[in-house]
Amino acid sequence: MATVDDVHELALAMPHVTVVHGERARNPVYQVGGKSFVFFRTPRPDAFDPETGERYDDVIVLWCSAEDKEALVQDEASPFFTTPHFDGHPSVLVRASRLGEVSREELAEIVQDAWLSRASAARCRAWLAQRGD
Repeated sequence: MATVDDVHELALAMPHVTVVHGERARNPVYQVGGKSFVFFRTPRPDAFDPETGERYDDVIVLWCSAEDKEALVQDEASPFFTTPHFDGHPSVLVRASRLGEVSREELAEIVQDAWLSRASAARCRAWLAQRGD
């Protein structure tokens, strides 16, 4: 099953990736061509435990297409979710504490799709050609 270490490893395995850190929390932000595709979000008022009201401190944001987002969040049992803050935004959220509900292979596909959604067309073509896709 997937882990937080897998998120870091998979994001870093993509070509042309740089890592920057958020100013306040020093949270890692993975970028390609200066565009974020995976980042570890600081606690925000829109993502919280419905029972306690406590803000989630382990939210990971992954860019994706609108279609992929819909598919990932439609099942309420899924660890992937969104919040009103992210309505219309091409990304999906997942709590690090729930990554174990996802296979490493599924996470790899989601991270790769996140990279593909943010990388330049030339970088996407080169990466896909290298893989034989």
